[in-house]
Amino acid sequence: MKLLSPTQSEAQASQLATIARDCLIDEARLSPKPGLVDSRGNGAHQDLTLALMERSAHSLEPAFLALARHSWLRPADIALRETVGRLGRDGEQQMMAATGGVNTHRGAIWALGLLVSAAAMLGGTGRAAQLTRTAAALASLPDSGAPKQFSKGLKATHRYRVPGAREEAQQAFPHIMKLALPQLMASRAVGASESEARLDALMAIMTSLSDTCVLSRAGMTGLNAMQQGARAVLLAGGCHTAEGAQALARLDRRMLALNASPGGAADLLAATLFIDRVCSPEHSYF
Repeated sequence: MKLLSPTQSEAQASQLATIARDCLIDEARLSPKPGLVDSRGNGAHQDLTLALMERSAHSLEPAFLALARHSWLRPADIALRETVGRLGRDGEQQMMAATGGVNTHRGAIWALGLLVSAAAMLGGTGRAAQLTRTAAALASLPDSGAPKQFSKGLKATHRYRVPGAREEAQQAFPHIMKLALPQLMASRAVGASESEARLDALMAIMTSLSDTCVLSRAGMTGLNAMQQGARAVLLAGGCHTAEGAQALARLDRRMLALNASPGGAADLLAATLFIDRVCSPEHSYF
């Protein structure tokens, strides 16, 4: 690996943070997303708006920059894991201050924070498989500073006995690597617009993710509706077809009726966009 000057490495760390921020904004603006905040409105949420989501994304850029700086060319060890955990929790406090106490991006801080750190550990380069394996190695290490109380997501994983965000990261983000990225590329290849390709990638995640945001709000009924509805969109040819767009509209109505919002899938879509952008222009994922 070519060694960079301090100025060059700082510029790359800053770029990683900017990309992470932009991917959160791109995910928030993407429309129409079933049950989620988007450019049309608030989805199934009473306390979230697009403006709030964008403010939250901007508030997290300093945390992503700190993660990139502290992770630059470092190995995955407990010292780094605990630093990453501390910086992630600092970022969460910055987010809460910016949003007036509303949890807009807690799950995204976990996924994107790990991926920003992994990209920095690799010197800002590498293929997606290498990036996600590096993030997995970091996520699998203990963090003595981690909070002891359970989040809503962790409570849902225990109640319904399903894997959650922690397992997704520790397994090297299989919903991104096996579903979202391949679908993103396949949809682009058949002529879908970028927005349609990103919506298809979201659908691919939703076909099998045990989304704890949906489980917390709508239980297994909501999760089954999400997964079946997303499969219907892709089976109809994706969001760029008339049938796929109709299936997506049906899924949106169903999610709103159930007051369900697939926030976990949205977090993974933002992470997918980050990997796609960091690994460009080669798109050599595997």
